[in-house]
Amino acid sequence: MFKKILIANRGDVALRVLRACKEMGIPTVVVHSTADAESMPVRLADESVCIGPPAATNSYLNIPNLISAAAVTGCDAVHPGVGFLAENADFAKIVKAHGLTFIGPEPEHIQQMGDKVQAKITAAVAGLPLVPGSPGAVATLDEAAKLAKDIGFPLLVKAASGGGGRGMKVAASADDLAEAFSSARSEAKAAFGDDTVYLERYLDNPRHIEVQVIADKYGNAVHLGERECSVQRRHQKLFEEAPSPALSEEERSNIGDIAAKATKQMGYLGVGTMEFLYQDGAFFFIEMNTRLQVEHPITEAITGVDLVREQIRIASGKKLSFTQKDIKFNGHAIECRINAEHPETFVPTPGTVEFYHAAGGSGVRVDTILYSGYKIPPYYDSLIAKLIVHGRDRDHALARLRLALDEFVVEPIPTTLELHKRLLDAPAIQTGDYSIKWLEQSFFDTDK
Repeated sequence: MFKKILIANRGDVALRVLRACKEMGIPTVVVHSTADAESMPVRLADESVCIGPPAATNSYLNIPNLISAAAVTGCDAVHPGVGFLAENADFAKIVKAHGLTFIGPEPEHIQQMGDKVQAKITAAVAGLPLVPGSPGAVATLDEAAKLAKDIGFPLLVKAASGGGGRGMKVAASADDLAEAFSSARSEAKAAFGDDTVYLERYLDNPRHIEVQVIADKYGNAVHLGERECSVQRRHQKLFEEAPSPALSEEERSNIGDIAAKATKQMGYLGVGTMEFLYQDGAFFFIEMNTRLQVEHPITEAITGVDLVREQIRIASGKKLSFTQKDIKFNGHAIECRINAEHPETFVPTPGTVEFYHAAGGSGVRVDTILYSGYKIPPYYDSLIAKLIVHGRDRDHALARLRLALDEFVVEPIPTTLELHKRLLDAPAIQTGDYSIKWLEQSFFDTDK
């Protein structure tokens, strides 16, 4: 097992990894920018190292400073957390080149899955179902027009790099293709420095289903069920649940087995998430996230598996501590992402938290670094807390969520707590009958 782990991240994920390490008896070093000097992970870590000023490019994305921090503190492993450099293949390579263990997949898998075109090719070889589309990158409008005749409209032009909905444009018909193609390439170039795009058939009303997988270096690969992540605003998830209310037991078992089999065939190492669009009873692979997910706690709630602990064990060379037959799904779990944003305008609301009270009670978990007096910095993602509830079934989980939201207090900072309270009153949430378009096309239109 590792002697000391550098946690190369911030916020609730840094605290999540820190807690797992403490349970395992592994000393930790938490890095931080000057803006995060008083954060909870820094206060609780065995050691901390300041790696730069507030801007992420000068701190959390500063690879030389991170490697130096690991070296001077005697770390033998680096946990990248979520975001920042967690899916950066070059960072993983550099970590390994300096004799450290990267707690994550092999660099080649990060690279393969980070390029959407290469990811589709890899997925096809691994037997995953794909959305009809171009076999690879599309370089010219003429090529796109020829391919579109076979793929059909509506069509989605997508950036090969990046994510978060940037570099994605819909062409409803052949007349729209030129504008969509040009716009997607320009946006991708500006956002990711890469204007490579490819084509996919546009699914008009799908759900977003993702499958948690985990594998060791001995060829063992297991799935931990699926998560429903369709409640999104501008391609950013707000409300997630496990299992999905849309799937039958047969569908759940089938897609899980397919994902686990593909993970094993790839020779993948560690935790990962296969993401699918689901429509009319069919699944279509869209991408794989080669890291821990923000919504991993709901999988932990229904399986009893500590994903971070298992991630660390696997990286240290140990076998998975369970088999597929050992995984039993228990009840239903829901996660609400609480952001420091105005609940109606979604304008970020950094500032000082004067009073904080976390929700509690049976089946309630809160992952956060908030405390009374904490200053939410304006430099990073607006996620400030994750509220997770677990119940014996979906109705029970929803009831517990309503109580937890009523108890949760963050003052005077405006947050999305009020948005989540309104969500619970929506018939689509109560029944589970929603798609990735529901929030923006239906909920906000009727909630004015």
